[in-house]
Amino acid sequence: MARKFKLRPVGSQKESVHERSGAIDRREFMRLSFNTAAGLITTASLGSVGFASFLMGQEGSSSSDSSIKFYVPKGSDVWYNNMDKQPMTTQAFIDESVNSTTGMVGAAGLWSGLPIIATYIPHEENKNKPLEANSPRFQMMDGYTSGGAYVGSGYEIEEKEEFASLNIHDNMIIVFARCPHLCCIPGWQLVNNDYTADSWLPGGTDSSGNKSFCICHSSRYDHTVIEKNTARNRSNGQEFDFIGVKKTGGPAPYGMPLIPFSVNDGTIEALPDFMDWYTFCG
Repeated sequence: MARKFKLRPVGSQKESVHERSGAIDRREFMRLSFNTAAGLITTASLGSVGFASFLMGQEGSSSSDSSIKFYVPKGSDVWYNNMDKQPMTTQAFIDESVNSTTGMVGAAGLWSGLPIIATYIPHEENKNKPLEANSPRFQMMDGYTSGGAYVGSGYEIEEKEEFASLNIHDNMIIVFARCPHLCCIPGWQLVNNDYTADSWLPGGTDSSGNKSFCICHSSRYDHTVIEKNTARNRSNGQEFDFIGVKKTGGPAPYGMPLIPFSVNDGTIEALPDFMDWYTFCG
């Protein structure tokens, strides 16, 4: 069923994400560098151009297109391979979730050129069960800056009308997938390590699996934890609060923001609320 929300004015233009090709200079190389001890993907397996296009995304065909498309990183082997560039549907995630021990499943996508990660979590099935390993559900937690200052609570998406469009529904969230460290694009289960294992522990710890993982410098994010935090616009230094998923490890200073969405006839469509939240990589 379609969900309709009142959109608040957008105060800044969104960023365009472009596919890179050709030679890679030193700055580009540093952006694409990653910790080979932590991840098993290499530039040799993806190819330099393919790896770059995965990290930098692709330009969208229309800035007004609300639908989210599956995006298969070049050279990768993911469950949605045969759905590359097709609109995301909730049924695709539901079907794939039966192949997961935890019932969690995620996928990379593109929304008007912006990279996203969509994550399905069996929240409704597990929310009334006792907290235990491998029974994931969304957890609303307090957010703190890197300096320890309290910012706010993830519960604000339920308590404040201004955040109503971020309310959990359809067992899913959509995250703007640019790592706040150096603006690379984290992946979902594209590498095999303890952080990406098919496992889950409550509390937003870094010790369990099912994290999105940035292969550049190993930042990790728990998509089951919703918190409020503070980001900084790289262009003008302006700070702003946002609601997103928790950063559990690595050099990133904070987590990645949520993108509100609706489901229309089973198709997942992003909503253009809070687009100023995506400017930390501007």
